[in-house]
This record gives sequence, structure tokens and C-alpha cells, in this order.
Amino acid sequence: MVGVSGESYAAYAADREAAPFTEWLRERSEPTWTEAVNHRFTRELGDGTIEDGVFSRYLIQDYAFVGTLVSLVGHGIGQAPSMAEKRRLVEFADAITDDEDDYFARSFDALSVPENDRVDPRKHAVTAGFEDLLLRAAREGGYAETLAVLVPVEWVYLEWATAVEEYPKPFYLAEWVELHDDPGFEAVVTWLREQLDSEGPTLSPRRQERVAGLFTRAVEYEVAFFEMVYE
Repeated sequence: MVGVSGESYAAYAADREAAPFTEWLRERSEPTWTEAVNHRFTRELGDGTIEDGVFSRYLIQDYAFVGTLVSLVGHGIGQAPSMAEKRRLVEFADAITDDEDDYFARSFDALSVPENDRVDPRKHAVTAGFEDLLLRAAREGGYAETLAVLVPVEWVYLEWATAVEEYPKPFYLAEWVELHDDPGFEAVVTWLREQLDSEGPTLSPRRQERVAGLFTRAVEYEVAFFEMVYE
């Protein structure tokens, strides 16, 4: 798919009825969006052909990344406009630190990941850069900027996971797909998109462009993250 590069949200919405702000962002990020969703990593994970060494490297870096993701959600809690939104984000952070943490522990054991790589891994430059993007977006912006990087990070995973027709084996592949091919996770992604769909149209054109840039940069980092595990 060819993106709507350079097209403003006003022009995009004028040509389409009820055009969600997040759809404009997704299309602006093309073709990188499609590259992320259909990456070699997501395909091999989905069909169970990914090598254990590759998946181990991925899990080590992703677990290191989780702390920053939780911090990003924490910024969102502080920026959210009402207690209802804050409560929903608290529940999301709780899910990350509970369900996913248990999954990582069991998967590290099954893959014989050394203790040092679990608790104090050497972060790849891509991981560090991705973390910096997320935290700068939250610190230097507002609720919209936080959502601009949080939405694609979660939405990409929903897209590739729901496309998997049959869960792969062993469990650490199957459960990673299942965690993201889940009605609860889909509800979270839908809610996050709705939050950004509500915020986006109220922003100035200049700020809309900033949000679009952050969204696209996050998608680019998703591709780079998948690429690095094959190095």
C-alpha cells in the first residue's frame, strides 16, 4: 500500500467520510506499516519456523524494553484527561507487569536464557533508540504525543497476531501469539485508538504533523527491532 505522504489530516478527512485520525496516521506510515506487520520475524513466528536463537534474542531485548513501555503508560496516566482514562491505563500497565512477566519467566527457562541476560542484558542500539523515542515523546509532549507512540507499538502486534491462522509450537511461540490475538488486548488497542481519534482532530495542524512523525518513527523502530534479532 502507498501511504498518503504529506497529506494533511484536514485534506484526508475531507475526501473520506468519518475518517479516523489513527487511519490517517497508519496510512501516513506506509509502506513501513505493512513491512512491520508482514515482516520475516512475524511470519516465521506465526508459522513456527523461527529459530530458538533468534526468538531468544528477541525476548531478551523485548523484556528489557518492557520497563520503558510501562514508564510510557505511566506518563499517559499522568496526562490523561479524566479518572476514567487514568484507570484504564492503570489496568493496562497491570496486565503488562503481570501476565506478560509470567510468560517471560517461563519462556526464558524453556530457552535456557542465562540469568544475566534476563536481569541485566546488554541493550542493542535499536532497543535504546526505541526507548529514547518513546520517553522523549511523552516528556516533551502531551497526551496526544504519548498516544502517538503507544498506539502503533500495540496496534502492529494486534495486526500480525490476529492474522495467524493456527498457533505454532512450542508454548513460548503459541502464547506470545495468543497474548496479542486476544479479545482483551484487542479491546485495549481499540480504546487507545479511540483516545487518539478523539485527541487528534482537536490539535493544530502543526501538532498533527508532529504526532504523525512520532507515529511513523515508532513503526520504523518496530521494523528495526524485528531486523536486529537476525544479526
